[in-house]
Amino acid sequence: MMSSANKPTFVVYLTGTTMTFDELNLNKPLLNALTDLGYTTPTPIQQKVFSVVMSGKDVCGIAQTGTGKTIAYLLPCLRQLQFTKDKLPQLLIIVPTRELVVQVVETVKELTSYMNLVVVGIYGGVNLKPQLAQVLQGLDILVATPGRLVDLMTNGAIKTKSIKKLVIDEVDEMLNLGFRTQLKIVLDLLPPKRQNLLFSATLTDEVEQLMHTFFTNPVRVEAAPAGTPLENIEQTGYLVPNFYTKINLLDLFLRQDDTMTKVLVFVATKQLADQVYDQMEEKFPGVVGIIHSNKAQNKRFEAVDQFKSGTYRILIATDIIARGIDVADVSHVINFDMPDVPENYIHRIGRTGRADKKGIAITFIRESESEQQAAVEQLMNYQIPMLGLPENLVISDELTADEKPKVYMPNIEVKVPKREDVGPAFHEKIDKNKKVNIRRDHAAEKMLKYGRPIKRVGGKKKRGE
Repeated sequence: MMSSANKPTFVVYLTGTTMTFDELNLNKPLLNALTDLGYTTPTPIQQKVFSVVMSGKDVCGIAQTGTGKTIAYLLPCLRQLQFTKDKLPQLLIIVPTRELVVQVVETVKELTSYMNLVVVGIYGGVNLKPQLAQVLQGLDILVATPGRLVDLMTNGAIKTKSIKKLVIDEVDEMLNLGFRTQLKIVLDLLPPKRQNLLFSATLTDEVEQLMHTFFTNPVRVEAAPAGTPLENIEQTGYLVPNFYTKINLLDLFLRQDDTMTKVLVFVATKQLADQVYDQMEEKFPGVVGIIHSNKAQNKRFEAVDQFKSGTYRILIATDIIARGIDVADVSHVINFDMPDVPENYIHRIGRTGRADKKGIAITFIRESESEQQAAVEQLMNYQIPMLGLPENLVISDELTADEKPKVYMPNIEVKVPKREDVGPAFHEKIDKNKKVNIRRDHAAEKMLKYGRPIKRVGGKKKRGE
């Protein structure tokens, strides 16, 4: 546990940079790969993180989505990676989603095209055996989601003794998804002598606690204050009354604006994603994709690939994969609704305007979402500019089942009397029905009935005289 006196060092980096990758301490294979990819100038987070990671210190990197965090931690890690014959993992990268595993593996392969390194990605939701076979064949770099990583570490398939560097990317999202236990298991199983690198777009109390527990004097590097919207993303909002009016507005934008070439539509729930997909597929058949956690893994990858290639003009997605989509040239992000978690708004709009390109984010807001809007604006310290609805927009009166007013029947509570207030469950009998055990005087009864006594003679009754 890090003592309170041993606080992290803060390095805040906010300005732009004119440095080129040639000026960094990179080797020829990495420079050649960057040239092939068309990268010449590092982003602020890439420039500032490089020297700190190369020094061997633990790092906490805070940067907005789309500022190049992945390359920021990969360049120094790959620069220091040493060739070994045993092919045990030296670099471990943990990310929250399957899509992000694929993205990171792809980036590693691009950067190591001139290097003899093996990278393997593992994630849940698919058959374990093929991934296990890849791991057992040997690797240098392992990219994993926490759950599948714990599975392979606890059964002994992954040897951790050679791991020199640990990268935890999008750690706040990992904690939001409930991976606290898995992260702690992994951190406890890793060699104590290692370099820890943590990267995130937001810094929460839980993230701070994680650093205090497992990091040693971490250097905090900020490319922008947490929650600050990217300057190259134009944000606008529209007050829209209901679902079908939102569909009409989205349809109107797509038909009138030719610059909407790659449109990423974010929604809050899987059910809403399916509803939006059904409506938009009918209006734009064959160019609409959908991705959420209920979709099969191969369908999710296929949807992203079709979106990347341009086959799909529109991709509808939920927040859970907001950080796992790294698609170049996303022209517009449409927030079909306001997210419940304010930080998710930043991750959503960060899908456009990447690598210093201009981007556009449009948000549809209902009156009932004013609190979510206020929370997002407070986090960003920025008010979303609100525009009036287009004059030719059709305002729908039709409501979905979720939008219709709920009728609540009054619940009339019957007061049950207390036991001490409850009387007997019977009434007093009248006198003639009462039974009393007494000795009867039959002679007196006969005398009363006949006026004289009756005697028995020879077995027969005889009235007395």
